[in-house]
Amino acid sequence: MNAAPASSPEEEYVTHVDVSHLVTEDDTPVDNPFSEKQMRLLTEPLYSSWNPGMPFVAMANVGLYFSLKTPPFVPDTMVAVEVNIPDDLMPKEHRAYFPWVYGKVPDIVIEIVSNKVGDELTRKMDGYARHGVPYYVVYDPEGHIQFPALQYFNLDLSGKSPVYRKIDRPYFPMAELGLVEWEGEYEGRHAPWIRWTDGRGELIATGAERALSEKNRADKLADKLRELGIDPATIS
Repeated sequence: MNAAPASSPEEEYVTHVDVSHLVTEDDTPVDNPFSEKQMRLLTEPLYSSWNPGMPFVAMANVGLYFSLKTPPFVPDTMVAVEVNIPDDLMPKEHRAYFPWVYGKVPDIVIEIVSNKVGDELTRKMDGYARHGVPYYVVYDPEGHIQFPALQYFNLDLSGKSPVYRKIDRPYFPMAELGLVEWEGEYEGRHAPWIRWTDGRGELIATGAERALSEKNRADKLADKLRELGIDPATIS
């Protein structure tokens, strides 16, 4: 993986920058209920079931400022590893993703296409590349702008300007994460989704899936104990 280009002086990774003039929340809604659920499916399992052995942040629909002088990008999902989320999220300097606060740009940005005017393969792609985001993913479940629905890109810094090159393997080595298309039920809705996989290629469970799996294991153990003539209730 190529290193990200050096930041400009105003984007140096410092912690004391005046952001009082920036709009970090504007009450703009997400595109639709499916997109909202899909974003949650890309963040909640990481906090519920992923254990990468390093600090990370996963955010959905949060402003990403590359500069104090330009409007933010608002990725549908972004993930950064080897960074710490601030303890207090209320101060304004913690209410968006500022690379100079977190120490780096996100490692992965995902955009979910819901119409033909979102600029996911033009303006947004060029912007994320220009600012050094290593991996970019576009998911277009309805086929508005691309086929196949899920496409992956890696930043190429070998030319005069950074550009994304399409890659075949949906794997992000810095985080040992993969992405796969998956059809199933999430929060009561059966649909095609995209989901994270771990370094072994196994789905990273949602909190509900993890709780159900643990219950099933406990039930099987209880049944085995009963077969041996032991009442599970007597075991503390």
